[in-house]
Amino acid sequence: MVNRVILIGNLGKDPEVRRLENGAVVAKFPVATNENYKDKSGEWQTITDWHDVVVWRTLAERAENTLTKGDQVYVEGKLSHRTWQDKDGNNRRTTEVVANYFRIVNRRDKSSGGGGGYFPSASDEMTSTPRQQQPAQPQETAQTAPAAEESDSGSSDDDLPF
Repeated sequence: MVNRVILIGNLGKDPEVRRLENGAVVAKFPVATNENYKDKSGEWQTITDWHDVVVWRTLAERAENTLTKGDQVYVEGKLSHRTWQDKDGNNRRTTEVVANYFRIVNRRDKSSGGGGGYFPSASDEMTSTPRQQQPAQPQETAQTAPAAEESDSGSSDDDLPF
């Protein structure tokens, strides 16, 4: 059986962080996802769904330090249902995404600097760029050899979709 949720959406507000008596940290934040479709008249319509996301411990601390309203995030986790009583004693039921991973995909305010403005992040690109530039000749050789083999089978580099 599988219980897995993957969301890419925008934060509706900054994470709300609580520190419990046992020392555990929990953060909650809403994520909005959009679905676009054409109605009967041919006009584009958008349906926005809101998802309550919960993260625990070090992930909650990271959310507190990095996430802000408007950020576009990638979230992975599981769907969880829990029941609780409100202050009037009424039984309530909540559905949440308990995330075990998140990553900032894009920040709404692009002038705020790096900090995860790309997916993969700018820091990932910085660590891979020097490695790509240094062995440029071996990569060209590696790319040339398969192209020669492919030309024997009748295909060429022009046939590649990228």
